[in-house]
Amino acid sequence: MLSPYDEFPVHQTSHTFANIPSTDFSWDDGCYFGFFSPEEKVFLAVGYRVNPNSDIIGGFAILNVAGKQHTTRFSRCWRQDMRTVVGPFAVEVVEPLKKLRVSLAENETGLSFDLVWTGVSPAVLEEHHLAENRMRRTTDQSRYCQAGRPEGRIKLGEREWMVDPSGWSCARDHSWGLYAERLPLSPDPKWLPPKLAPGLQRALRFWIILRADPFSGFFHLHEDADGVQRDFSDVFGTALGGSLFAGWDRQFEIATAAHTATYRNGTRLLDSVTMAITDTAGGAWTIEFDVVSPPWIAQTSGYFPGGWKDGGNVHTYHGSEELALESDSFDFSVQPIDYKPYQAAEDSTDMFGAGSSKVQGMVYLCAVRVTGPDGTVGRGAAHVEHWINGRYRPYGFE
Repeated sequence: MLSPYDEFPVHQTSHTFANIPSTDFSWDDGCYFGFFSPEEKVFLAVGYRVNPNSDIIGGFAILNVAGKQHTTRFSRCWRQDMRTVVGPFAVEVVEPLKKLRVSLAENETGLSFDLVWTGVSPAVLEEHHLAENRMRRTTDQSRYCQAGRPEGRIKLGEREWMVDPSGWSCARDHSWGLYAERLPLSPDPKWLPPKLAPGLQRALRFWIILRADPFSGFFHLHEDADGVQRDFSDVFGTALGGSLFAGWDRQFEIATAAHTATYRNGTRLLDSVTMAITDTAGGAWTIEFDVVSPPWIAQTSGYFPGGWKDGGNVHTYHGSEELALESDSFDFSVQPIDYKPYQAAEDSTDMFGAGSSKVQGMVYLCAVRVTGPDGTVGRGAAHVEHWINGRYRPYGFE
């Protein structure tokens, strides 16, 4: 079948855009947006994924206000209309890799917004993610990330926030390919040989997008239980990567990064972290992050087993080809917290531990202070994705 995208000479296969080079239910394509203000203690997280093999486009909008979290989820069948529009939700590319409009029209869930996302520095392409088990590729994905400044408004019920670049910042990524198996659209392990145990496993992850005028940028790092940065055969990719920018044109590729973090007593909840970074030209950077609000909890997004009330996820059918729409609200101001997915199987764990009853958020709203190599200081906001899996000896986690 033809779609409007077939009009353009940008095909990557010999088939139309309605076809993809994989039959795996783990193959998807989609975007994430974050809009946030440390002063307001507000974080709006928005995401959508297209899964051609289940013929579904679905997504979410999570508004976290100082730990009080409201989620709107939306879904429909994809090939009938291949635009990035799902009922009241829409993403419009105004200028590729520079400016987008992200909106959720007023609807029965009470959450709406209309926001223009403008990049403040170029998008950064992460190193290609590749993982396999028993010689079957389990991850084969590309992703780019970008810092920006937003403008528009957000509304939840009677409350409304005017979003302007002076007090708000934004982040985004776009990824596509084989990402991760999502129950229930994944093989029942009882019919397969046991997965081969990986070697060294990832124990710590930082994935950061920041804007602190005149600086901005993106970087990530992954470490094992001893604090050694290394590549892992999992969905998250490489040991260290990213760049910092001064304006749009001056790029500083990151060569090394070390962190000193503090956590709330008796928890693995991040409180603050200082990064000491060296760029490839030898410049020394100091970046200080202070958490200002409880992290939002991704399990309500619908990306995980039981994230939807019918027990499904972002890739599954929810009873309507045209539009499925639902919402919920939780108080996550105190974490970790007991949380159970909707109708999910008891063993429905995944890469984020979404099947467990005690959970905490992994995306933090931070105030940030950047000191550049020449002593210039920038202040602003940052999206800091961080968690520790199991033992991590440098910070005493067993």
